[in-house]
Amino acid sequence: MEPAYKILIADDHPLFREAITSVIEAGFGGSEVVETDDLDTALELTREQDDFDLILLDLNMPGMNGLNGLIALRNEAPTIPVVIVSAEEDKQVVLQAITYGAVGFITKSSPRAQMTQAIEQILAGNVYLPSDIIRTGKESTRRHRHDENNISPELLNSLTRRQLLVLERMSKGESNKQIAYNLNIAETTVKAHVSAILRKLGVHNRVQAILSASDIDFNQYLKR
Repeated sequence: MEPAYKILIADDHPLFREAITSVIEAGFGGSEVVETDDLDTALELTREQDDFDLILLDLNMPGMNGLNGLIALRNEAPTIPVVIVSAEEDKQVVLQAITYGAVGFITKSSPRAQMTQAIEQILAGNVYLPSDIIRTGKESTRRHRHDENNISPELLNSLTRRQLLVLERMSKGESNKQIAYNLNIAETTVKAHVSAILRKLGVHNRVQAILSASDIDFNQYLKR
């Protein structure tokens, strides 16, 4: 029997709330869905009920003020995983959301099957990133600060070829399970590579590694 979850949908569009509710009911039968259409009510609900398994949060809902709403919700309920659901497809916004504490980013244009897979991945304890956006690098004209996130060529050259392949797939938003399948290695081996990558790059977590690797031309380093 599939486990039942308690999920909060915070979105000001009734049609989207209805759509995501049907995705949850079809993919995670028996789950309880609570709905709200503004940030203040979402904050109030998390104060009153601390047993939510997941919060699906609209980036442009009333009261959100961009990513400030995410920060407020993470401060109020630090133990409840928060996933951003948005029509936004700017890579930097996606990565910033993860940096500020979201465990995933689901675009509203995603097919139902992809939404189900994303929620399943997040409920299993993984970070979910829309690989099509991470891979294509859609981003706004504003320049992001390269000095903060750049990895030096020396650090990249310290990685083995297999570690570079793992980092490349991490930067595309793949989970450890997906990387293991695509590289035909054990998931425990992927975890060992990820730990080694974080240590060598001097970063503390997977998200920092993804942010650092988002502009790397891996072909240049894999040719050696």
